[in-house]
Amino acid sequence: MKRTLWTRNFILLVLGQASSLFGNLILRLALSMYLLEVTGSAAVFAGILSAAALPTIILSPLGGVLADRVDRRRLMVLLDALTGAFVLAAALLLPVAGGIAVATGLLIALSVLGAFETPTVQACIPAMLAGDDIIRGNAVVNQIASVSALVAPMLGGALYAALGLGPVMYASVGCFWVTALLECFIRLEPQKAPPRQGAVAVIIGDLGESLRFLVREQPDILRLLLLAALSSFFVMGVAVVGMPYLVRTVLGLDAVWYGGAESALAVAAILGSVAAGLFTGRTAFRRLSWVLASMGAFLIPAGVVLMLPAGNVTSFAVIAACFCGVQAAVSVYSILAVSAVQQRTPAHMTGKVMACAATLSLCAQLAGQLVYGILFDQAAGRPWLVLIPTGVVIMAVGVWSRRVLRGLTL
Repeated sequence: MKRTLWTRNFILLVLGQASSLFGNLILRLALSMYLLEVTGSAAVFAGILSAAALPTIILSPLGGVLADRVDRRRLMVLLDALTGAFVLAAALLLPVAGGIAVATGLLIALSVLGAFETPTVQACIPAMLAGDDIIRGNAVVNQIASVSALVAPMLGGALYAALGLGPVMYASVGCFWVTALLECFIRLEPQKAPPRQGAVAVIIGDLGESLRFLVREQPDILRLLLLAALSSFFVMGVAVVGMPYLVRTVLGLDAVWYGGAESALAVAAILGSVAAGLFTGRTAFRRLSWVLASMGAFLIPAGVVLMLPAGNVTSFAVIAACFCGVQAAVSVYSILAVSAVQQRTPAHMTGKVMACAATLSLCAQLAGQLVYGILFDQAAGRPWLVLIPTGVVIMAVGVWSRRVLRGLTL
């Protein structure tokens, strides 16, 4: 019997993720603007972001183990309810405590909760869908989230510019609690009860099982994950630090402009996810290396325009367009990579394997943020010295990756 993509469970998951991501996006944009304004340094800004990401890197494997051993619906509800509670507490503390300390502490709390949330959500999708619907489902989740990302930065940027950090935080609390309410109505088949073991033995045993699975049974997937981590170092490193730094510090534009750029990136993510949804069957990976190479190609014009005597608005338009191209390519690559892992992983191991993938990617992104924060600061008024060489390196990695991806099919 043919299964439909738009099941009740899947609709609830998509709506919940859209609300959660909307709240996350307006909150993170406001926190980024606040920290960048207060510190005035790309290196310090990158250092705070990287420190806040450490809990996700450390705890993601544990999150994957938990996602495969407890009721996933209840876990998602608990995590989103707690996220809203932490943001509310931080908003109440903001007027009476140090702003940088509260913002950094909140980012760390979000990182801890995200370590458990991400593998749980990713493990739910193959539990709801099957076959090529997994790719389409991941694409839809990406599209709906990107629609939220289209609206959130504009509203978040305008709200932050007009009212400051506090009101943005209160708005995000409502988003997280709406998500928790929607997730209450999801119904998943109960997971098989695992044998009783000590906590340490469970973690070590489950992580060892997932690593053996990748190394011995699915080496193609392991190579794909390592390649994704390598590209994440360059692409996410330059994007996460570079975009706000270029708009706010180099061009001197305010939070509304940066919010507009983030919304443009959301449109690009939608287009990329639509394109990824068309990649089904055994041909999905044939051109993936060129998708990776295109990420580097888009960065080069962004560096070139900063070498020219162009006005701030013209430079902003070119930089935003280039980063939109990068974002579209990232969407295609990430959706297909996640779908490949989900399709090739048994249901009882999905959470653990997805957590391993997230840990690899986050480690690379963390290192990339630290390196590119230093590079942008050292380049001072010459950011093209960072953007153009990075673009060339990513293009080279993309061309080289043809050998890595040659044997990988869906």
